[in-house]
Amino acid sequence: MASLRDIKNRITSTKKTSQITRAMQMVSASKLNRAEMNAKAFVPYVEKVQDVVASIASGSNDASHPMMITRPVKKTAYLVITSDRGLVGGYNSNILRTVMTKIRERHTSNDEFVILSVGRKGKDFFTKQGMNILESATALPDHPSFADIKEIARKAVGMFSDGTYDEVYMYYNHFVSAIQQEVTEKKLLPLTNVEATGSTASYEFDPSAEAILEVLLPQYAESLIFGALLDGKASEHAASMTAMKSATDNATELIDGLTLSYNRARQAAITQEITEIVGGAAAQE
Repeated sequence: MASLRDIKNRITSTKKTSQITRAMQMVSASKLNRAEMNAKAFVPYVEKVQDVVASIASGSNDASHPMMITRPVKKTAYLVITSDRGLVGGYNSNILRTVMTKIRERHTSNDEFVILSVGRKGKDFFTKQGMNILESATALPDHPSFADIKEIARKAVGMFSDGTYDEVYMYYNHFVSAIQQEVTEKKLLPLTNVEATGSTASYEFDPSAEAILEVLLPQYAESLIFGALLDGKASEHAASMTAMKSATDNATELIDGLTLSYNRARQAAITQEITEIVGGAAAQE
């Protein structure tokens, strides 16, 4: 049985751990508020661009672009958004497990696909699996800007356009609420199912629909990547907050149990001392 000193030391160390996890929970909650606002603020921009693209695609039979044309699939790219740090519960493992399941279903060789990794956890995982990581972005800030992923986003779009791979899938955690995040698969390229998000306005295109698509479609695809990153960051902070709250609750429960054990052991020690004193006094009589 542990001594009183051992139990007391465990209580002290667990209280210190609880203080750390509670502080981390508060920090994550603060970051979540801003990340959620960033993700929601970006949605109207993406929807408006999507409406314009849908208007061109539906209003002009002559308007076409290589990014909107399906071609035979010889090689696939997977853009996977994970976190740079741990202590986020199942945030990373859920994404990586889903990606690996899809890869095993679709491919028989590592030569049939490439990985575009956003986040250190994903990069480390795919490196250990011996997979071809074409490009990676790590050490992203908690509230990233487009400049932070500009290079990997443009490479993902550009290499599809030049035929390096024939389709691009994107995986990230979609933010539903502070306690719920959903692993989301989105076929990023080709853009074959672009539909208006609401009532489609009437647009006039100058100089031509084709010229506008040439500029707009790459920006639209890149904006989808950035929007997924913002959504993923909100999910990451929510997962971190939930994980730290669970850790704090578990620490509190452990402290209560240890305190009860400490009090029982202390009471037993006091009772033993009283018994010995009474026994010694009786022997003197």
